[in-house]
Amino acid sequence: MEMPPRSVERLKRLQEVTEAASYAEVMKNALRLYEALIDEVETGNEIMVKRGEHTIPLMIFAA
Repeated sequence: MEMPPRSVERLKRLQEVTEAASYAEVMKNALRLYEALIDEVETGNEIMVKRGEHTIPLMIFAA
């Protein structure tokens, strides 16, 4: 898989932060999370983030 340098850096950082054994593990986990989020949005649910006392929508899927 070809990736731009910035994406490779992001992948490396995620591997370090999550202590994943490989880039493949990072990608597998990322796909699982992405799929779960898409499933929730497709069923009409909102993804929310709690920041301190405030709960706000996570707008990663906004058009």
